[in-house]
Amino acid sequence: MTLGTFSGLTATIVAMSVTWASPAAAGDGWRTAADAGVAGLAILAAGKTTAESDRAGAGQLALSLGATAGSAAVLKRALPEMRPNGRNDRSFPSGHTAVAFAAAGYLHQRYGWEWGVPAAAIATMVGVARIRSHDHHWYDVVAGAALGEATAFLITKPRDDGVVIMPWTTRSGAGVSLAARF
Repeated sequence: MTLGTFSGLTATIVAMSVTWASPAAAGDGWRTAADAGVAGLAILAAGKTTAESDRAGAGQLALSLGATAGSAAVLKRALPEMRPNGRNDRSFPSGHTAVAFAAAGYLHQRYGWEWGVPAAAIATMVGVARIRSHDHHWYDVVAGAALGEATAFLITKPRDDGVVIMPWTTRSGAGVSLAARF
């Protein structure tokens, strides 16, 4: 798959997510957007790995996604936090965001920044959607992003492409940093 094809796929996933996240559907639309984004990233990572006939990468992807989802589930039980919508006390960390950033981190580590940067943009959209749907606090999403990125970084064979994507947080806010070496 070329970068142009990936860009088209990225635009399609984001367009579908934005369409589903219409104001009329408020919480449900944002939930659907997050579901579409995280599923799209996992499918994209698996598809790229399959297209490259990358057996080692397939194992790393499975381990990264599994470890991330499992860690998020354990943390949700160990650190109960009420969701903003009051539905339950499994808010911390955001599992959707964690898995989305694990897939994005895997794509970056394994196949380079050309895959990692657009994937990180989609993962960021997943985090925003989880906040907008009132399923998570901002710090749940930041913790999920850090968990996913860390897991992908630790499990996926590093690739030195000169670009680093990392979530960050301070007392007054949070974001995602991009650093490039030319």
